Amino acid sequence: MKITVLGAGSWGTTLSLVLHDNNHDVTLWTFDTLQAERMQYERENKEFLPGISIPSKIEITSDIEKSCYKRDIIVTAVPSQFLRSVLQRIAHLDLSNTIICNVAKGIENGSLMTMSEVLLDVLMHERKENIAILSGPSHAEEVSRKIPTMVVAAAFKTKIARIIQETFMTSYFRVYVNEDIRGVELGGAIKNVIAIAAGLSDGAGFGDNTKAAIMTRGIYEITRLGAKMGAQPITFAGLSGMGDLIVTCMSKYSRNRYVGEEIGKGRTVSDVLSEMKMVAEGVPTAKSVHQLAQKHHIEMPMAEEVYKVLYENKNPRQATLDLMGRDTRGEGAH
Repeated sequence: MKITVLGAGSWGTTLSLVLHDNNHDVTLWTFDTLQAERMQYERENKEFLPGISIPSKIEITSDIEKSCYKRDIIVTAVPSQFLRSVLQRIAHLDLSNTIICNVAKGIENGSLMTMSEVLLDVLMHERKENIAILSGPSHAEEVSRKIPTMVVAAAFKTKIARIIQETFMTSYFRVYVNEDIRGVELGGAIKNVIAIAAGLSDGAGFGDNTKAAIMTRGIYEITRLGAKMGAQPITFAGLSGMGDLIVTCMSKYSRNRYVGEEIGKGRTVSDVLSEMKMVAEGVPTAKSVHQLAQKHHIEMPMAEEVYKVLYENKNPRQATLDLMGRDTRGEGAH
């Protein structure tokens, strides 16, 4: 198949390698002309995925219109808050026969749209049944080294999810199918906010007991909001829910956990973000989740404390202690 990956960060580059391993005709697009030229010459993404060779058969370009012309699949791997602006550059193209598979994990600020909703909002010729999502516990640093990984593909039509499954499946990259696209999207996005909470706990000097509590109550909050928004609660017990939450809260590769940890140690949000090359999706998503909880009248104390730390300068240690000091209630209560 002819496939273009939009976004040459660590994940976009890694997925290009996975698709190449399956003998697809792969083009990798980056908005940065200089980055494209360096990667073409060096056959390596030294900025985002150092040490991993990029085969010569993978075309690298900064020409987005050419890269998206007459493709079977377009994979959108740009940060969630930039997805709309990138899509606007190809909105005039006839993509009615092209499957669009999003792999970014976030909720757009302002509109509060999931990524599939952004795709349909911008791409006027795109058909809903051709939209798919690929999500799950999958750090690029490990997948690029062919460490066994399992993810989930979701779509509005099961047929499309199965095409994505077959397209990406390798001996080290196993893809399951899920029909709950809303749940898969929300699980992948909101777990980043909970991962920041886990990092805040680490940075403030709390222990494994605290992190286990954060993760357990965190998945409960994700499930409660997801169900209110039409997702299937069982989805959040799967790869895009609990699976992704575990790896993001625990891993040394997790950008969101790292952001929380550094803030928990006393650094400011702006200082931490300014030194990072990659995007921590949980930071903008925390704002969207805060607004979604208000819109749907859902109590999300964990996510709310993260929001207060990031946007209202609340002390991270105090935020954790305030969670512990909430009124007594049953485990199944809010």
